[in-house]
Amino acid sequence: MYKSFSMELAGRTLTVDVGRVAKQANGAAFMHYGETVVLSTATASDKPRDGIDFFPLSVEYEEKLYAVGKIPGGFNKREGKASENAILTSRVIDRPMRPLFPKDYRNDVTLNNMVMSVDPECRPELVAMLGSSIAASISDIPFDGPCATTQVGMIDGELILNPTQEQWKNGDLNLTVASTKEKVIMIEAGANEIPDSKMIEAIYKAHDVNQTIIAFIEEIVAETGRAKHEYTSCAVPEELFEEIKKLVPPEKMEEAVFTDDKQTREENIRVITEKLEEAFAENEDWLALLGEAVYQYEKKTVRKMILKDHKRPDGREITQIRPLSAEIDLIPRVHGSAMFTRGQTQICNVCTLAPLSEQQRLDGLDENEVSKRYMHHYNFPSYSVGETKPSRGPGRREIGHGALAERALIPVLPSEAEFPYAIRTVSETFESNGSTSMASTCASCMSLMAAGVPIKKMVAGISCGLVTGETDDDFVLLTDIQGLEDFFGDMDFKVTGTADGITAIQMDIKIHGLTRPIVEGAIARCREARMFIMDTCMKPAISQPRPEVGKFAPKIEQIMIDPQKIGDVVGKQGKVINKIIEETGVKIDIEDDGSVSVCGTDREMIGRAIRIIKSIVTDIEVGQVLTGKVARIMNFGAFVELAPNKDGMIHISKLSDKRVAKVEDVVNIGDEVTVKVIEVDKMGRVNLSMKPGDLAE
Repeated sequence: MYKSFSMELAGRTLTVDVGRVAKQANGAAFMHYGETVVLSTATASDKPRDGIDFFPLSVEYEEKLYAVGKIPGGFNKREGKASENAILTSRVIDRPMRPLFPKDYRNDVTLNNMVMSVDPECRPELVAMLGSSIAASISDIPFDGPCATTQVGMIDGELILNPTQEQWKNGDLNLTVASTKEKVIMIEAGANEIPDSKMIEAIYKAHDVNQTIIAFIEEIVAETGRAKHEYTSCAVPEELFEEIKKLVPPEKMEEAVFTDDKQTREENIRVITEKLEEAFAENEDWLALLGEAVYQYEKKTVRKMILKDHKRPDGREITQIRPLSAEIDLIPRVHGSAMFTRGQTQICNVCTLAPLSEQQRLDGLDENEVSKRYMHHYNFPSYSVGETKPSRGPGRREIGHGALAERALIPVLPSEAEFPYAIRTVSETFESNGSTSMASTCASCMSLMAAGVPIKKMVAGISCGLVTGETDDDFVLLTDIQGLEDFFGDMDFKVTGTADGITAIQMDIKIHGLTRPIVEGAIARCREARMFIMDTCMKPAISQPRPEVGKFAPKIEQIMIDPQKIGDVVGKQGKVINKIIEETGVKIDIEDDGSVSVCGTDREMIGRAIRIIKSIVTDIEVGQVLTGKVARIMNFGAFVELAPNKDGMIHISKLSDKRVAKVEDVVNIGDEVTVKVIEVDKMGRVNLSMKPGDLAE
């Protein structure tokens, strides 16, 4: 039965149609916010997937270009693989919702969001986030929701709820907050050095709005929601745990787990697992669950020791950062390089500079954003964690980590006018044991400075973890979590920033939300840690950007010309500009406003190209002293090319102070000569002189 529900949200009407379309999905919400339309569906398989030990959730965000009146580019003219924005949006939907499904649920679940119309006043990403929550909540799929999401922008210090596309792009804050009825469950932010206190204010302003949305969703569920279906639990039987504890007492598991070397720990667990496999060889049902059982036993051991005794697996204090080191210029010939190591996490970052014409072109739903000047790419090869598998290109995790590190550095980058380069940084993960994205932030900051990019301030990042007990007050925050603490803990709270404020946040949790003391404590702990990292590790390696780009980096100089003379510089069929490029070996980019960028590795050739361009666009006037090449010789004088398509003539009598019998006695074709303009006649013909007396005047 079709029902429609509406509420006012941040000054616009949000409408949810249930039972109107996609009736065969377990749950479907046809979302309208302003003129933005998104179809959100939730579907689940009838039976659990065999042979897995995780909840198989897939989240899709489909950008249909007809939503903004575009036909896809390329030969195929169909939407292809998901854009980076679509992947990042899918991750933002996944992170708050995944913990709200039962941990022992093994049925395949897909949350699909199809963007069908985009109103620039109402961001489709937000609508999809709300739609996924509604679709899952009204479906028969087990889901401990609803949850809600609000976005916050900031312009001139004023917080804006659910900003428009333009406000989101040009503001000082891009904050997304998801909440349940009680707690914050997800935070994602990009910020222009926002102070901690302002960030916390924005987070909880969004949390308050989320409560009104949740009340609205509960009304929809009350009228249209289906009873949740029964499912086969894949939880490990308690009797298996008891038998394992008899063979491997808790103190033995503690000995196996508590070491500062990841490989040693993994070997210890492997030995324990083999011992248990031998013991349960006759029980096939238990053997099938043994891997998950050992994981859960290891997890309980680590959590108990951290929570009760404040003892971390590698012996650190709860606020202690692992050993740090940093170096620059370890890769020769590249434009900039740096390596950052924190414990067993190691990132090498390489910076490449190029003309602005090489910035990334975007084909997405935001009509205002067609290119991207700064690109951060993150790679995670299997050897970094001691595994072997073929590389198949970046997955969603790699794209997400690269985007986080990219977001962290954008606020400190120089403007195009200050530094007219496209910039690409690539983080290669050499070794991983926790929070490589934050190590990537530190490494890329140093790599940019080593490349001579005049960033405004140094940026560092760190991750804070969490282990919770039975009550909201029973928790321990952990600075600089390693992989084991991430896997077994409840939170991965990443914060990047300068000494003056936050530039990015990404928060993942595995529980049903965080209290305000935890959020405030994590932000404060991350600030303290990133200051320590900058002062003790990064600044000793490189304290400020190099004054100029390196030897192998392209040099770029810009000039402005009259836009009406762009055609003169380009020439018919590009002949003029191509000749300049051929002669000097530079690359020339001309914008419609008359901005000309000349790029090359040889500054002398760059200067020569600029002189030629200036000579083309500058009107020749009497009295100017110019340099040109002898192009033709006649009996009565020589013709000099002053600029492409601009010639002047030196009469034989003006070649020298002395009498000249033959032109070739003074100049030959190809000679570069310095001349003075002595006349421009009514026909525009230019007469020149090489006489020393004229040049001296």
